[in-house]
Amino acid sequence: MKRELEPEVMDGGAEVALYDAMDHQAPNAAFVDRLLQLGVQGDCLDVGTGNGLIPLLLCGRTEDVACTGVDLSEAMLELAQRHLAASRFTERVRFERGDATRLHFDDGAFDAVFSNTILHHLAEPEPLLAEAWRVLRPGGVLLIRDLLRPEDEQAVEGLVTKHAMDEPAEAQQLLRQSLKAAFTVEELETMTLSLGWVNVDVVVDSDRHVSIQTKAKAV
Repeated sequence: MKRELEPEVMDGGAEVALYDAMDHQAPNAAFVDRLLQLGVQGDCLDVGTGNGLIPLLLCGRTEDVACTGVDLSEAMLELAQRHLAASRFTERVRFERGDATRLHFDDGAFDAVFSNTILHHLAEPEPLLAEAWRVLRPGGVLLIRDLLRPEDEQAVEGLVTKHAMDEPAEAQQLLRQSLKAAFTVEELETMTLSLGWVNVDVVVDSDRHVSIQTKAKAV
């Protein structure tokens, strides 16, 4: 199935509220599980943090991290700040506005860099990937997870039915559009090769998720 682009920035109030109301608990928990398996620790950067729940969830699972979350959407950042204010992690998490393709951080500034379901929003994700790699210290943890584009329309509808049948029609459409905008394993592998990355794995996580990842290594 050919890739169909969707808007890069989710900044409309109604759309942001709809996204926040969707049940992301299981995928978010699985994402944090993977970070812990990869050896996450230290200063972490969440690229495209959205509603900010993953940094908060990660801080709840380990005391060995502090997180910075960046997002281009003002509406998402406002939501993330509300979630942060209601948490007990205000000293360990901060959110700020930032363009994932032009990060203002120094080279090797973070012990871990992660991003959850942002790639499919980008027409060309290579600049984001290059920036994520640039600000990651050598031997740090990288986890870039996104949706996996199905082979055909029937497969798309099957995933929407399986994972969003209890969601509003608008939420089902968001998932449908996101699946169609996602990448295949082969496309992601080609990107990592073109960027010259080594010791990086592309891993199929579920029937709808795929990750680019590295484990922590001693330096």
